[in-house]
Amino acid sequence: LVQSLMFCLYPFNMQVTTMPEYLQKRFGGKRIQLFIAILYLFIYIFTKISVDMYAGAVFIQQALQWNIYVAVVVLLLITALYTVAGGLAAVIYTDAAQTGIMLIGALTLMGFSFAEVGGWNALLEGYATAIPSVRDPNTTCGIPRDDAFHLFRDPVTSDLPWPGILLGMSMPSMWYWCSDQVIVQRSLAAKNLLHAKGGSLLAAYLKILPFFMMVLPGMISRILYPDEVACGDPEVCTEVCGNPVGCSDIAYAKLVMKLLPSGLRGLMMAVMIAALMSSLTSIFNSSSTIFTMDLWRHIRPRATEWELMLVGRMFVLVLVVVSVLWIPVVQASQGGQLFIYIQSISTYLQPPVSIVFLTGCFWKRTNEKVCLCVCVGEREGERERERERERETERRSRERGRKCKYRVHYSDFCNSFQSLTAENWKERRPKEVLALGMTSEIYLLERVLRVGVVIVTSELR
Repeated sequence: LVQSLMFCLYPFNMQVTTMPEYLQKRFGGKRIQLFIAILYLFIYIFTKISVDMYAGAVFIQQALQWNIYVAVVVLLLITALYTVAGGLAAVIYTDAAQTGIMLIGALTLMGFSFAEVGGWNALLEGYATAIPSVRDPNTTCGIPRDDAFHLFRDPVTSDLPWPGILLGMSMPSMWYWCSDQVIVQRSLAAKNLLHAKGGSLLAAYLKILPFFMMVLPGMISRILYPDEVACGDPEVCTEVCGNPVGCSDIAYAKLVMKLLPSGLRGLMMAVMIAALMSSLTSIFNSSSTIFTMDLWRHIRPRATEWELMLVGRMFVLVLVVVSVLWIPVVQASQGGQLFIYIQSISTYLQPPVSIVFLTGCFWKRTNEKVCLCVCVGEREGERERERERERETERRSRERGRKCKYRVHYSDFCNSFQSLTAENWKERRPKEVLALGMTSEIYLLERVLRVGVVIVTSELR
């Protein structure tokens, strides 16, 4: 909805092909364009492409009992066949056709899942008792969470506190839906602004469905197959899915293979493969577009259209190779939970990009230098934040009574004021703050907040 109502207007009116190109036209410099383009490619390789390939390989492995790397190669060959040859037009048309198939198949599986478990009340009662028969009695591994059905969890003791969900996930979500090239590229390719906004609105309403089509069936899968989906012993997990850290990634595939009859099973296999291919083709096309239009044109300004097309296709092959090499890391990390792996990387990289696009669209005084400082400064702040989290983990076992508001890191305050130090403000400034590029009011407010942060942090330490 935000993309349709706010962010769709400015890039579309500038007639750009990529989001880094929009920043170049907005600020007039190439540094921010190159930085964001490289950052986007990094995110695509280490979160999007490798995770999608691993998820597809897990499903093929469960369905056909193939080796995971053989499944990856087969999936990539089928995907690359029409991505490289057809371009964005082929991607859009195939995605539109696959959407209908995916909706029919996923809704059908949801109906079978609820019928098998006994309805909503049976889901609520059965999930709490979905414990594997083989587990370590000295740990809580394999035991369902008490707050599994609560979206807003405890702000102090929970691993997913509700302030972190509302505030911490807002910026990554804004990046994904409003400035990610994979998503926004469809709007940029629309015939007119009305089509771009209408497509974004339709996607917003369709996004409501995954809760019913994926999340709830995944929880039902744990109830029906606790010894496999919720395995708590490394040896059992290795035997079930080949991953000693957990098998929750196979929950949906397990429903398809064991719950559906043979005819519908084939339909759902087509649905899963179509969904994964749709995601991969979009990422491949967007990545090659960013590389050719934002990086290669900077290296070779006089490159012909034929050269750009050839370079884009070759870059897709490079992406595939790098992503395949990264799959073992994805497989072994975050306890077998793909969503946790994705968020563990994206939350470090996406918030500053969201701030850059937000201020670039709606604040005329933002300049390129400030945006670069925000992006680079956030990297250093996140490194310090990670070290602080490690120290905080040790303290939590001794200090359970600490309030939620005291856990806010000081860099969260500072990040809010980084963008206020722009050098192109035209107001009259006193001599003592001239070097800082701020008005006296902003300077005073920033000083007061810094003093407050120092007092709070000193009291806590």
